Amino acid sequence: MGEEQQGDRKRKITFGIMGGGWRAEFYLRIAQALPEEFAVSEIWMRDEAKAREMESRWGIKTTSDLDGFLGRRDFSFAVLTLSRSVAAEYIAKLAGRGIPVLTETPPGGSLDELLRLHDKVGSTNLVQVAEQFIYQPMHAARLAVVRSGLLGGISHVQVSAGHGYHGISLIRHLLGVGFEDAEISGRQIVTPLTQGPSRRGLPERETLADSKQDLALLSFGGRSALFDFTYDQYFSWIRRNRVLVRGHRGELEGREVRYLRDFRTPVTMELRRIDAGQDGNLEGYFHEGILAGAEWMYRNPFPLARLSDEEIAIATSLRNMGEYIEGGPSFYSLAEASQDQYLSLLMAEAINTGKTVTSVRQPWAIKADRG
Repeated sequence: MGEEQQGDRKRKITFGIMGGGWRAEFYLRIAQALPEEFAVSEIWMRDEAKAREMESRWGIKTTSDLDGFLGRRDFSFAVLTLSRSVAAEYIAKLAGRGIPVLTETPPGGSLDELLRLHDKVGSTNLVQVAEQFIYQPMHAARLAVVRSGLLGGISHVQVSAGHGYHGISLIRHLLGVGFEDAEISGRQIVTPLTQGPSRRGLPERETLADSKQDLALLSFGGRSALFDFTYDQYFSWIRRNRVLVRGHRGELEGREVRYLRDFRTPVTMELRRIDAGQDGNLEGYFHEGILAGAEWMYRNPFPLARLSDEEIAIATSLRNMGEYIEGGPSFYSLAEASQDQYLSLLMAEAINTGKTVTSVRQPWAIKADRG
């Protein structure tokens, strides 16, 4: 699939898309921005009329014939962007036909769905998950700081940057938690907020509405995390993301890193974002990377492409998937994503009931422990 490129360039990654909603368009924009690396061969949508509209708008073959889409299989893998209510069903269908799947999150809407999906496809190694938050530039830079050891052993994080399973993913990675059991308590706070932009665009008038803020405390043995998210954050101009990471030799707060070079020498530095095309720079408009002092904590793997941070992160998942199906390493397994969603479901239970809940070892974690 795709054409061999020149020199050290890798084979172009050709994928199909299942679904034609808001998330599918991220993948289409990425393929447009990076045509030398990615190509969308075909799109499948359940609604025939919407499929015709999508083909007209994007100029990519679109069909509502699932058997035809799967039978032609003119792609290396399928990207699944369907709703969580049907995602597990289609993941199983694709894996059952031996088709590798990169699925959007979450892979199931309930614990029962996650367990059934694990039972059906957990042993196939055909499924990876496009959990993109850890690949967003600033989060990737924070993870690099944590993994460098500058902060020492990490004992506590506070994450207000993503809802549910996205927030859990960041918490697990920043804390260095795998499938450890968690004790979770939580509550929801409702406050008024002037409405801002949304998926539908800019606000047409000033509107005051309820803003729901989820708070949860997660304890993983000797490590802990505070989850804090209001659902307006993704678009709001006035509700910002916040991340705090505490280790025994330092602390990362937002973009500021504070650590001890030795017990009498404190050091402070900033995670400094470097973008071309600003202040008279004529290289073009794109993200270059993130520096901490003189060290690059993150380098954009797609230099020169005009992509948002979210698109850079999704493109990273796409590239990883291309390498995975050629024998490369797993980058976000179904087990990891199932654990994120499982803890997210427990967190919602704790918030809704006011009770403290405790996770138990699930089959995907037991399998991961066995290697």
